[in-house]
Amino acid sequence: MAKIKSAYFCQSCGYESVKWLGKCPSCNQWNTFVEEIIQKPSSAVPEWKGPGGTSKVAKPSAIHEIAYTEESRLATPDHEFNRVLGGGIVPGSLVLIGGEPGIGKSTLMLQLALNLKGKKILYVSGEESEQQIKMRAERLSQAEPAKDGTGVFILTETSTQNIFKQIEILEPDLIIIDSIQTLHSAHIDSTPGSVSQVRECAAELMRFAKETATPVFLIGHITKDGSIAGPKILEHMVDTVLQFEGDRHHVYRILRAVKNRFGSASELGIYEMQGVGLREVSNPSEILLSQRDEELTGITISAMLEGVRPMLIETQALVSASAYGTPQRSATGFDTKRMNMLLAVLEKRCGFRLSAKDVFLNIAGGLRVEDPAVDLGIIVAIISSHEDISVSSKICFAAEVGLSGEIRAVNRIEHRIAEAQKLGFEEIYISKYNLKGIDRTRYTIEIKTSSKIEDVFASLFG
Repeated sequence: MAKIKSAYFCQSCGYESVKWLGKCPSCNQWNTFVEEIIQKPSSAVPEWKGPGGTSKVAKPSAIHEIAYTEESRLATPDHEFNRVLGGGIVPGSLVLIGGEPGIGKSTLMLQLALNLKGKKILYVSGEESEQQIKMRAERLSQAEPAKDGTGVFILTETSTQNIFKQIEILEPDLIIIDSIQTLHSAHIDSTPGSVSQVRECAAELMRFAKETATPVFLIGHITKDGSIAGPKILEHMVDTVLQFEGDRHHVYRILRAVKNRFGSASELGIYEMQGVGLREVSNPSEILLSQRDEELTGITISAMLEGVRPMLIETQALVSASAYGTPQRSATGFDTKRMNMLLAVLEKRCGFRLSAKDVFLNIAGGLRVEDPAVDLGIIVAIISSHEDISVSSKICFAAEVGLSGEIRAVNRIEHRIAEAQKLGFEEIYISKYNLKGIDRTRYTIEIKTSSKIEDVFASLFG
């Protein structure tokens, strides 16, 4: 009888130890080690054949002798998905998609499978039955009857050994695993979802993807703090990590690239959740800007960048007298610490007394903004609410604010100006240090520049 080997794994980061430890030396978390039984069976891992039908033997090669060709990506009908991946699906790539329960991860992947024509796709589900997936496919097909799904095959299985047997028989062009936390491998004697099982199953799928040049998509669960469940090594192993975000009470969903070995790691795709599936939003600026019949105080428009995509967003601020002893500071979609810094700049440099005021800030549309170019729009919105003076809806802002009250330049200003002009804005406020290299004759929008926030306030509020 083979000797059973056990080890202790940190449930937070996946650190392995031969004995139990109270504190993890890797992530410094307490009481996270659990014992897991590791037993290697006699069955060997299948030997995968490459695209040419032969197995590849690894050997060292001189870097100047390696033949490089541009990877041929598989372009999907979903343009937002292509943008986030960097131009399409790369053969042999391993992509991990995480998100809140019920946010639409399975809907996104099944919709992708139904849209790919002429490809054989294997959808492996360890959470739903075939009938449940069929019901979702029928609902998605109502919007586009052309989605017949003749190339989509459904497999409800959790054993990786059985999954690989079916893969050998079917030979699919693309594989979707829903989800990686439900799989279990016979090589590891522990429960599905444990650190060792997730790591072993991901390693087997990665080896299959690289040796056969077959793209594999993994759907992953997340923990209560929003990170992807399982060991952190899972995110290191895969080629691309996508985060599917949004509020289930709102219709808009955001697909964000957190890691991407084949493209930009800061790309963004926006979808609208409808009763018949997800709809691409090609122009997000139009949905992020509310339609107003009258000018309201505390509302400004800022030109921001998400990856390489320029977008105009609406920033809303409310300043009111504090009803309690301690003024409240609350920000939704924006860093609260940075908002406090901007309030300190207004107090110190401009003389506005906001220390006894409640300040609330909201980024409309449910976006999380980290671009410093929204600083100027935010402080103008705060002063607009404080002074109860509205700002024209035809004016937008794109500049960073420094601690001394100066207006700093931001990158790719011409893309921001072009986006504002396309949406019909009449004026845009930028830093005067962004003027270098800008040809004003190319734009019909009026470009106003300044180096101090006091000059902007004087121009807007008199």
